[in-house]
Amino acid sequence: MPRDGLILVRGGGEMASAAARLLFLSGFEVVVLEREAPLAVRRLVCFAEAVLSGRAEVDGICGRLVPSSDLRRALDEGGFVPVAIDPAAACRSKLAPDAIVDGRMAKVVLDTQIGNARLVVGLGPGFVAGRDAHAVVETQRGPDLGRVLWSGPAEADTHVPSPVSGQAESRVLRAPADGAFTGRCRIGDLVRAGEALGEIDGVAVTAPIDGLLRGLLADGGCARGGMKIGDIDPRGRAVDPARLSDKGRAVAAGVLEAILIGPKGPSA
Repeated sequence: MPRDGLILVRGGGEMASAAARLLFLSGFEVVVLEREAPLAVRRLVCFAEAVLSGRAEVDGICGRLVPSSDLRRALDEGGFVPVAIDPAAACRSKLAPDAIVDGRMAKVVLDTQIGNARLVVGLGPGFVAGRDAHAVVETQRGPDLGRVLWSGPAEADTHVPSPVSGQAESRVLRAPADGAFTGRCRIGDLVRAGEALGEIDGVAVTAPIDGLLRGLLADGGCARGGMKIGDIDPRGRAVDPARLSDKGRAVAAGVLEAILIGPKGPSA
């Protein structure tokens, strides 16, 4: 694909944002499409934050919220990643992108289809390369993290987060009920086990372990019971919540590889 090609990235969470950032740095035109009420939790490394604040910075790259009708003008202006509220990717017909990257990490295929663009790349579980997308990038930690698959599925979702300093599921905050979230702490705060971090419709959300609050759903975000709404890192101040994770960088590298190789795969 030519380096001036246009790429739509669906989703503004960490994995999608890491990919969008690297593609932008590599010279591609990049647009990030998000929903009106983003569900990203690691918001300091997510272009989704632009929906809430008008602007977001991901490892030195700026994203700015623009109306979906002004995306072409924003791309021509350059110097930043345009972020638009367009969960259905309605702008696709007008912009005619060279590639689409579905980074919404829904763990199931939503509405993305292999015929949506000359090259369609899906991230993680749910996608089958050759059926739903031309290429799928593995997002499961392990020896295949970031690997580009040109046939077959990504690894199935284990529903168990990778351990950090011996903590796995215990480091994840999950919604205790359906409803709107209201936070009491900020990303980057040091928290203690049992501390109230927020509430959902009067039901307290408490920290399961000591550590640094690395991610937290934005105030007003609508959660479903059991949904991930935050992340505590037991390493504490040794972690910078404003830096992309090694996982994000590996997945981004896989996306760039898929884009550079193109829709015919590595044998082309």
